Amino acid sequence: MDDCSIFLTEAQARERTSSKWRAFPADVIPLHVAELDVELAPPIRTALHAAVELGDTGGYHGPSNPVRAAFAGFAQRHWAWAVDADDVTATTDVSVAIVETLRRILPEGGRVVITPPVYAPFVDLIVEAGSTPVHVPLVERDGALRLDIDGIDAAFADGASVFLLCHPHNPTGVVHTATELAALSAVVERHDGWVVSDEIHAPLTHPGVVFPPYPSVSPAAREHGIALHAGSKGFNIPGLKCALIVTQSERTRAVALGLPQEVVWRTSQFGAIATSAAFASGDAWLTEIRAAVRRNCLLLGELLAEHLPEAQYRTPEAGYLAWVDLGAERWGSDPAERILDEGRVAVGHGPTFGEGEGCIRLNLGCHPDTIRVVVERLASLRPGAAERV
Repeated sequence: MDDCSIFLTEAQARERTSSKWRAFPADVIPLHVAELDVELAPPIRTALHAAVELGDTGGYHGPSNPVRAAFAGFAQRHWAWAVDADDVTATTDVSVAIVETLRRILPEGGRVVITPPVYAPFVDLIVEAGSTPVHVPLVERDGALRLDIDGIDAAFADGASVFLLCHPHNPTGVVHTATELAALSAVVERHDGWVVSDEIHAPLTHPGVVFPPYPSVSPAAREHGIALHAGSKGFNIPGLKCALIVTQSERTRAVALGLPQEVVWRTSQFGAIATSAAFASGDAWLTEIRAAVRRNCLLLGELLAEHLPEAQYRTPEAGYLAWVDLGAERWGSDPAERILDEGRVAVGHGPTFGEGEGCIRLNLGCHPDTIRVVVERLASLRPGAAERV
């Protein structure tokens, strides 16, 4: 299947009612939110149709749901990660999992390390949990923005208790290596801390890139690490509401067992059905999506080199989000404002991610022609663009 048949055209996608397609006027191309413009994976479609025909809509999700075993099988096949189904706890979404987990392991006012530029809602989620965010920015190393292990160590020494890890990293698309994460685990172990690892984009790790789940990198990581997973990004089902909390030690299992019962019972029945189908039977579909997303990421690099050569962009290693530094264009600290007003493209506002002045985040989970049009619109904002046409 070629990319043009995998991704919906803009006209097809505009028939959808999600906020991506309803937040802006029809002349704006929306690339601001993480949502794929694709048809539903056939195994998910089949499972949901069967549930509707059966009338499997009246019950609540229970602890015996097959989603746990489905995820365990997926983790083994894709990451060689041995997960016991009994170590998987379902909930509504990863954001809820973050808040409820932090509430369980931290006292009021506890300090949580994050690494900007990072998923913007992390700050709000930490505050919602009654905790305080501590910023340890990523650092330039080996041609990418990487974790500042020394800075994280210093933050823990200064009183932080939890590191909220974004892995793969949003918005940069970096997949942290097993070596980096093992070094991180040694730091956290030394301070008797915790790692809550948001691994929601892991199913979309690009071909040829190795994704190491945090609890798998060392015995210490297994002891203090809580991994959060979902099919929502990889299989484009966030609206169905199901996420998974993976705990693999007595210490972390106690956290999961101590969560309020409603954290589990509020899991959507349809979300659990769809996620089970995705993790059990969606491999072939996911393989095509990963390859198509990778091609879109490479396409963006080619188009920027041609039309915006001063833009700084590193091809992501996972996911369909692109972090682009437009500081050299001198469009201000938040270029997204001008891009929306004059270019009629909605993109992620770099400053909201922290350490993101002059940057934007683009969603590349769309038709390749959309990416071409967007880069042309960006290029049209450069001085003298009209004369170069």
